Amino acid sequence: MCGIISVVDRSGAVMDGARIRDALSMMDERGSGEGAGYAAYGVYPEFADCYAIHVFFDNIVETKAQVDALLQTWGTIVHDEEIPTYEQPHLKKVHTPWRYFFRPDPTLMTGTPSPEDDIVTYLVMKVNTTMRGALIYSSGKNIGVFKAAGWPEDVADFYRIQDYKGYIWLAHNRYPTNTRGWWGGAHPFNLLDWSVVHNGEITSYGTNRRYIESYGYKCTMFTDTEVVAYLVDLLARKHGLDEKLAVRALAPPFWDEIDRMPPKERELNRAIRLTYGSAMMNGPFAIVVAHRDGIAGFTDRIKLRPLVVAEEGDRMYISSEEAAIRRIAPELDRVWMPRAGEPVVGRVRR
Repeated sequence: MCGIISVVDRSGAVMDGARIRDALSMMDERGSGEGAGYAAYGVYPEFADCYAIHVFFDNIVETKAQVDALLQTWGTIVHDEEIPTYEQPHLKKVHTPWRYFFRPDPTLMTGTPSPEDDIVTYLVMKVNTTMRGALIYSSGKNIGVFKAAGWPEDVADFYRIQDYKGYIWLAHNRYPTNTRGWWGGAHPFNLLDWSVVHNGEITSYGTNRRYIESYGYKCTMFTDTEVVAYLVDLLARKHGLDEKLAVRALAPPFWDEIDRMPPKERELNRAIRLTYGSAMMNGPFAIVVAHRDGIAGFTDRIKLRPLVVAEEGDRMYISSEEAAIRRIAPELDRVWMPRAGEPVVGRVRR
């Protein structure tokens, strides 16, 4: 169930979305036609210093004015427009995708280390919990998420993904299990610069949701992957953990493995396990997380979902299947499958 693929060009060179579309379409049998999506980093260079806020509107006339007023209370709307879409035979426009390029006013929220990020996080939660008919599903700088309820190729053609260029791409083909397929429930899930694609099921969702909502996040999209995006933001941005420590908190070693570690490593892993016990995720999963600085992939602690990693020059790929990677890059330098719970990180050189 579910197909994921991601690629990062570690030199920062951009690539268009044509081949990621073809690669994801290779995994159609992993989905059900009820959700697919793409995320690209570096996609809005002309507004690189603004937060690109993507919104699904059910009714522009009734709801957009409310969102405009809220954003203008907390900063400046530099530009906004409907996201261009092209209806397909099997994919019609159920919601209106809209994008704002927004510059928050950090003087309105003082005493925090990242006031602009905190303002945008507040706005995402405020709109998604109080404004019926509006859903913010993408909110980072120079990043765009494009998703809908449909097959990968239909969603790609609906947004003309080939017209966008980015140095990081994430893509996902969904097979809904515990929740219905709908536009907001399609992957990737995003908050600020963090984007997540996920194959599997988070059986600890209830515990994880209660934990993350105790920090002020609000889950509104009816799927377990949403909580992963918020957990990553909490651990990495708020608490300052690097990729490997954040993965260690989400998918920690078993206690008997920790007991056999050297003293210093054992002490660190015990501390993480005890501190972040409610953030630990159970169930079968393979996850790729992207940030403006790179991508990281990992699986559950016994690897009940597949994950393949490959390299070709400056590009690193992480996917559910090697065949999807080879659709983009037939000749690879290296292919391997990481161990259960082991993070694989591809960083952009800056």
